[in-house]
Amino acid sequence: MKKGTKYALILGAIPFVTLVFALPLVNRIHPVVLGLPFLLFWILAWVILTPAILF
Repeated sequence: MKKGTKYALILGAIPFVTLVFALPLVNRIHPVVLGLPFLLFWILAWVILTPAILF
């Protein structure tokens, strides 16, 4: 496997891991961030960060 391919797979795995496996850890109503429950803020943040990571 090429070095660039490994790098791309690792970068692609970061959003997947944070959105799938970290959700039970951040599934809280309180604290509230920017007026949103923390879980909703977490998902929204990663939806915004994913294209930035993969670009």
